[in-house]
Amino acid sequence: MPLQTNKNVFITCAVTGSGGTQDRNPNVPRSPEQIAASAIKAAQAGAAIVHCHVRDPETGVASRDPKLYRELTERVRDSATDVVLNLTAGMGGDLYFGPASKPLPLQEGTDMGNAEDRMEHVADCLPEICTLDCGTMNFAEADYVMTNTPGMLEAMGKMMTELEVKPEIEAFDTGHLWLAKNLVDQGILNSPAMVQLCMGIPWGAPDDMNTFMAMVNNIPSDWDWSAFSIGRNEMPYVAAAVLAGGNVRVGLEDNIWLDKGVPATNEALVERAVTIIEAMGSSIMKPAEVREKLGLTKRAPR
Repeated sequence: MPLQTNKNVFITCAVTGSGGTQDRNPNVPRSPEQIAASAIKAAQAGAAIVHCHVRDPETGVASRDPKLYRELTERVRDSATDVVLNLTAGMGGDLYFGPASKPLPLQEGTDMGNAEDRMEHVADCLPEICTLDCGTMNFAEADYVMTNTPGMLEAMGKMMTELEVKPEIEAFDTGHLWLAKNLVDQGILNSPAMVQLCMGIPWGAPDDMNTFMAMVNNIPSDWDWSAFSIGRNEMPYVAAAVLAGGNVRVGLEDNIWLDKGVPATNEALVERAVTIIEAMGSSIMKPAEVREKLGLTKRAPR
């Protein structure tokens, strides 16, 4: 496949994930106020979309508390900065097994919610976008499994479609794209769909170029897509995604360092992505342009 450089690129900033990164970088926001403030700075730096998790304000541990999402949403919406809001719906599918000699009972940290619970904050906050992690996957931890069964994805996908919140399909491996296309074929998700290629996360798709282009070549030509890699390959993947015709994601969820030994901020990561994209001869899309491109409607929480 010949390279088809994307000349109009939108940037997503993944503001704070669910991992324990705040202990390694004090700039990782915890409270809804801090997350909203960081999201707003990222938008001012050039991000058209902010992808947000919430955390317990005291401990920094990942949370599914709808009240925290509501506070975050209202703070972003009430700001003077226009930005497309993308809330995670990936929480609530966590299985922690015991050691190989005794995998059951399930261990502390297990959090398995039903579809309605996992979508409660989305139905309440009505972001323009929410994520749909399109498959089950082993992560780097020895006994942890991210669980998203086909039945769960069908149920959550139907809810997203009914709420008119656009799913961002998070694909961690090639089979996740296969499942996503099946959801579209069944009419559960609308077409054209939106995909985020999540590269380099153990043990999903490695971030080598052969695997990346295999993923890219499996995306239907009329779908919209972005890509990212984690850690030191975050910025190389800004260039790779644009060269392959896609859009870009950066942020503290994926990488906590600006340079070796230099803690990053979300706005600094976005600024560096902007520099790379513009140096490649491409322009940065504004939130209003992204809404038009993706068919999004900005709505207030209920």
